[in-house]
Amino acid sequence: MTETSFKTVVVSAAVIFRDDTVLLTQRPAGTHLANLWEFPGGKVEPNEDPRDALARELREELGVDTTVHQILECTFWRYPNKNVLLLFFETALAPDVEPQHLGVSAHVWATRDTLAQYAMPPADEPVLAVVQAQLTQRSALRNT
Repeated sequence: MTETSFKTVVVSAAVIFRDDTVLLTQRPAGTHLANLWEFPGGKVEPNEDPRDALARELREELGVDTTVHQILECTFWRYPNKNVLLLFFETALAPDVEPQHLGVSAHVWATRDTLAQYAMPPADEPVLAVVQAQLTQRSALRNT
C-alpha cells in the first residue's frame, strides 16, 4: 500500500500579547477551515524568510506593522489534502494599534479564561499550552 504524499506548506503565525490577552482572528467564510479562530499569519512564499512572511501577512490581513520576535512553538499537522509546518512567533504591535479586518472576518483579544471557548484548527492546538502559560504569567504580573 502506498501512502499519498502531499507538499508541506510552511506557515508563520503570530502570537500577539496585549497585557494579559492574546489576539485571535477568525478565518473568512468560503476558505479552508472557515469560521475557525486562529493565531493570525499565513503561508511563507518560496525563498521568503518566515519572519518577513509573517510581517507581510499581518499587513495584508490586519493592516498592522509588527515586530516579529522569537519562535514560541513549531508544529506539524497532516490535513487530508496537505501537510502544514506551523512556526509560531511571539510578535508585537504598537499599543495604540487595533487590527483591521482586511483578510479576516473578526478579531478578539482573548484571556486565559476565554481562550478555550474559541474553536481553533487542530494544527493550532499544540501551541495553546504555551500561550495559556504566558497569559497566566502576564495576569499574575498585572495583579502584583
